[in-house]
Amino acid sequence: MKITICDDSIKDLLHTEKLLLKYKSLYPDKDFELEKFSDPSRLYQRISAGKLTDIYILDMLMPRRTGIDIGNLIRTSGRESVIIYITSSEDYALDAYGVHAVRYLLKPIDENRLFEALDYSFSYAKLRVDSLCLIKTKAGLLQRPYSKIEYVENAGRKLEVHMTDGEILKSLFIRKSFEEETSEIAAQRNFLQIHKSFLVNLDYVKQLTTDSIIMESGKRLPVSRAKAANVKREYLLFVSGNIGGGMT
Repeated sequence: MKITICDDSIKDLLHTEKLLLKYKSLYPDKDFELEKFSDPSRLYQRISAGKLTDIYILDMLMPRRTGIDIGNLIRTSGRESVIIYITSSEDYALDAYGVHAVRYLLKPIDENRLFEALDYSFSYAKLRVDSLCLIKTKAGLLQRPYSKIEYVENAGRKLEVHMTDGEILKSLFIRKSFEEETSEIAAQRNFLQIHKSFLVNLDYVKQLTTDSIIMESGKRLPVSRAKAANVKREYLLFVSGNIGGGMT
């Protein structure tokens, strides 16, 4: 689980961070990574590049990019991240509901109210249990979350499923085409076939070049000429956050 804080007030940012670290120490089972931003434009760029986290704690009123701007971008990305707003004014509460924020907390943040909001956020996240991919291997039928698959490769008539933690699962020999064997994975959000032998998870693409894709792990995968135009288009749509919208 990852939590991102964004507040242009350094004092408030550090106060929120302090409360989060206290929450983490009190509830070690609620393990999470934490990142913070004082510049909302930097966070906006990060989300635009497809790098999203699970829970956002956003100041409502910030220069250049408001908390609502960031919330709208999160929602158009297709990611069901949890959003908690913090603000010094009640005037924008209705705007918070517009991006389906789970809580709207007034500054100075009350510890108990924040902890309750975090409890709810973790419970909400668990309701969105990640669907599992079933992989037939020599060791038997293994289950792994679709969201943790970095890419799938057709290697010697076997599927090699590369996970984000470095694990590689090798299937039994496949009898159908690569497209047919990976159809269930390809149907999941953000998966894209870039080559006759490669299916990638766009969540973990670091860079697109003219003839290849570089993954977060550093692995460079080929993009076939036949698929190059579509791969570029889908990648740009993904990065821009304009899922289902047109590009200009």
